[in-house]
Amino acid sequence: MELVVLLDDDGNAVGVADKATVHGATTPRHLAFSCYGVNDSGQLLVTRRALDKAVFPGVWTNTCCGHPGPGEKIADAVQRRLFQELGVQPVEMRLVLPKFSYRASADGVEENELCPVYVCRIAGLPRPDPSEVETVEWWDWSRFRDAAADPDSGLSPWARLQVPLLDALNDPLLAA
Repeated sequence: MELVVLLDDDGNAVGVADKATVHGATTPRHLAFSCYGVNDSGQLLVTRRALDKAVFPGVWTNTCCGHPGPGEKIADAVQRRLFQELGVQPVEMRLVLPKFSYRASADGVEENELCPVYVCRIAGLPRPDPSEVETVEWWDWSRFRDAAADPDSGLSPWARLQVPLLDALNDPLLAA
């Protein structure tokens, strides 16, 4: 059983719940994260979520998303999930959007997350776990930005909301 940290409106932990049961038509606010990882050429590792995932299956999105466990530092959870989902290690990882939060629904399932956003350079070649990731591709940031601006691109709602905020930061890792 994987536990997620439940939050109040101010982002304070108020409990835990089984991840398998927390996502539904109305989902309690909980802690998550997003990570954008680039290679040495500055290309973003873009993932397509596995088709049998319960939440947003088959959706193209940023490199990695997940939930820290109770008591787990978010940066540690990012490193853990990058390795579990993709077999890669983050280098130069940093928190860039600490207070990003969103709600989104698809196919009767809602996301309701405080979702700090990290960027990093990726060491190693991706080896996707097929239970998590259908496929991966390396995209230039401009291609990802264009997909985020296109409502028909099939990009995840959280990535579509995060991209303009990331662009405003002018982060050197996302300059390609």
